[in-house]
Amino acid sequence: MQWTLVIPLKPLARAKSRLADTAGDGLRPGLALAFAQDTVAAALACAAVRDVAVVTDDALAGRELAALGARIVTREPPGGLNVALAHGSSAVRARTPESAVAALNADLPALRPPELARVLEAAAEFPRAFLPDAAAIGTTLLAAIPGRELLPAFGADSRARHRSSGAMELRLAGVDSVRQDVDTGDDLRAALALGVGPRTAALAAHLLIPEQPNG
Repeated sequence: MQWTLVIPLKPLARAKSRLADTAGDGLRPGLALAFAQDTVAAALACAAVRDVAVVTDDALAGRELAALGARIVTREPPGGLNVALAHGSSAVRARTPESAVAALNADLPALRPPELARVLEAAAEFPRAFLPDAAAIGTTLLAAIPGRELLPAFGADSRARHRSSGAMELRLAGVDSVRQDVDTGDDLRAALALGVGPRTAALAAHLLIPEQPNG
């Protein structure tokens, strides 16, 4: 099964506020863009991915991600992340009604194409399925096979909400790169340990990454 990934990206100026202890206001927009670029590049290199649709109204991000081969879905409606994902999914299905669609976080700079392929292969066995994040609280990927609505419920405690919505939780080992999103300095440290893409690596080399707490 070939998938279309829908990746939401908020305006870069407002992105990654929780990285304030790691990167200043002038650096965070660049980091957010680097995360998205490395995520999109890895996704497009995945054998199970037919194409990538990025939902954003940020002009710079749109240009840079389109240059990598992503399709940009603009005119994002107000209402936050889940509205943006529903909008992007609808745009994909309007063009190709029988698409298998998966929402993917834009902040997976360590993403490995073979690991993403394993997750999507597992997701294809269920009408809807999701992968919890590394913290086991949130979600990094939510998938819906052809004929099924995505029904995104991202945000706080999205693992529990997606499970309650009837989506199957994927419990896979060896897919850490698909689970390691980056919201905090400790998240970035963990992603760097996995090995991030070139754009994130170039920017992170200039940052003081906080140590993870003991215990």
